[in-house]
Amino acid sequence: MRFATLKDGSLDGSLVLVSSNGLRAVDAAPIAASLLAAVQNWDAVEPALRERAAALEAGTATGIFAFDPAACCAPLPRSPQWLDASAFLNHGRLMERAFNTPPIPHFDTIPVMYQGASDDFLGPCDDVPLPSEADGIDFEGEFGVVCGPVPMGVTAEAALNCVRLVVQINDWSLRALGPHEMKTGFGFLQAKPSTSFAPLAVTPDELGDAWQGGRVHLRLHVDSNGKWFGHPHGGEMNFSFGQLIAHAARTRRLTAGTIIGSGTVSNQARDAGSACLAERRVIEILDEGAAKTPFMRYGDRVRMQARWPDGRDGRDGRDGPFGVVHQRVVAVGSEVR
Repeated sequence: MRFATLKDGSLDGSLVLVSSNGLRAVDAAPIAASLLAAVQNWDAVEPALRERAAALEAGTATGIFAFDPAACCAPLPRSPQWLDASAFLNHGRLMERAFNTPPIPHFDTIPVMYQGASDDFLGPCDDVPLPSEADGIDFEGEFGVVCGPVPMGVTAEAALNCVRLVVQINDWSLRALGPHEMKTGFGFLQAKPSTSFAPLAVTPDELGDAWQGGRVHLRLHVDSNGKWFGHPHGGEMNFSFGQLIAHAARTRRLTAGTIIGSGTVSNQARDAGSACLAERRVIEILDEGAAKTPFMRYGDRVRMQARWPDGRDGRDGRDGPFGVVHQRVVAVGSEVR
């Protein structure tokens, strides 16, 4: 199943089911008013949701309409909890060099994770309002999962059974503010503004073979101001989503609707490019002696889309399952949402 949430003026939006080709949708509100309500009551509503999704695919559902991603909020406009990891070790090691921070103890064996704000997620086409260009505005392409209830102390293997949905994320960062907050030991606050999501949240079975070992085996294609920036592959994730969920739940339960992020998708191969500006900048420092790529300015745009590996000559082809994040950075007060 593929879910989206339409803007309707409410905090949680209006839940719809979307066809596999991304062109058609049907209201899911008679079954679950919101995606959060659906996740919180999954066992009770899943059969009816699957039946309605099948009717949408067959063209027999009542009330089918054309799907418009620009009308969408984030699939979950808010959630009980948003936890973001750094599961691609290549990215983490590059960031240590970028910010000249000491190596994190046990970085290769214990996931790094912080708790972000979960009360005001951005939709896939929303403008991104930020207070100052001097803050080092950066995008970060990620994958994530939405969990059902997770018991304390769950194993990594059992944790994958708690995954209800998979999502694509743009986790905005303000790089000039990050180093100070990291040194305080209290974690990120101002350095992490509202996170953005692609329009569709999908059940793992929608990914087919691309969902293996608790990882999304798709390339995330990133364009910056209309130019190719990178297409790193999600399969290179060092910690699986099962391991990340187990880490988060080691000493507490996770309630249904908790979102776990992978951290920036990053590959060792340089020809894969990057999914954030900071990573490219540190590679430029290492390879060329100085950073050449600037951080974002007002009016700059970023586009992100996972794509299926079914193109010619082994290239990525069809649009992927999550839809597209396509956003513009603007000054606070001038945004359109």
